[in-house]
Amino acid sequence: MTTALPPRTVLDETGYAALLAMVGRGSVAVLTGAGMSTASGIPDYRGPDGRRRVQPMQHGEFLASSGDRRRYWARAYVGWARFSAARPNSAHRSIARLQQAGLVDGLITQNVDGLHQAGGAAPVLELHGNLARVVCLTCGEGYAREQVHEWLRQANPGFTASSGDIRPDGDVVLAEAQVQRFRLARCLVCGSDVLKPDVVFFGGSVAKPLVERAFTIVQAARSLLVLGSSLQVMSGYRFVRRASALGMPVAVVTRGATRGDAQATVRLDALLGDVLPRLVADLT
Repeated sequence: MTTALPPRTVLDETGYAALLAMVGRGSVAVLTGAGMSTASGIPDYRGPDGRRRVQPMQHGEFLASSGDRRRYWARAYVGWARFSAARPNSAHRSIARLQQAGLVDGLITQNVDGLHQAGGAAPVLELHGNLARVVCLTCGEGYAREQVHEWLRQANPGFTASSGDIRPDGDVVLAEAQVQRFRLARCLVCGSDVLKPDVVFFGGSVAKPLVERAFTIVQAARSLLVLGSSLQVMSGYRFVRRASALGMPVAVVTRGATRGDAQATVRLDALLGDVLPRLVADLT
């Protein structure tokens, strides 16, 4: 999987030195966003200008009708092979190295691709869930995504569709005529067709216990490091606000402006692949 990356920029050495000093003191909480995975071929929702480039599936839209779910699952079925083939990049591996070195105490991700774990990081708090899991919203039964994918294959023999680039939530754009002939899988326990990837769609909310766990991670740390997130949604931005209110240093490394720039004590507008491997080399 490949995707176009922004052009490399000259690294702000003063900002990098401040980041190096902050991470070198240890006890860092890390919050990651879609920019972590762009080098793995999974695009982010927003460009460097902060504007949303694609319209993701909305929570209410998914629940509205079988037709909306058919549209989502047809697109996700085609996109899954490419999405699941993504592999960790140097940024994921670098965070795992910093964890192993005892410098990162907590890792919170907004991503749903599982690439932090594949890159060696553990534990990882997945704030928005993981596309590798599926849950029945009617009875609560859970399934592995590969199992549901196989059910969809069996329900749609010979289904083929051409598509453009994969989208951030693992689906692709399909013509309506392609969607209309797609058949949904059903829950083995209750027979419902309301099977949903175990992720938080736009318009949905993160479970309160999960949010509290994330706040605990941030509050127990000495500093907060935000990587690859524009912080446009409150789901991630609230942790920057909490850290700032507690007087903690906050570093933000990503391309383009972010909602948290005013709270950042260290700000680097740079590709993570230019910063994190160097940070590992300098600290370990």
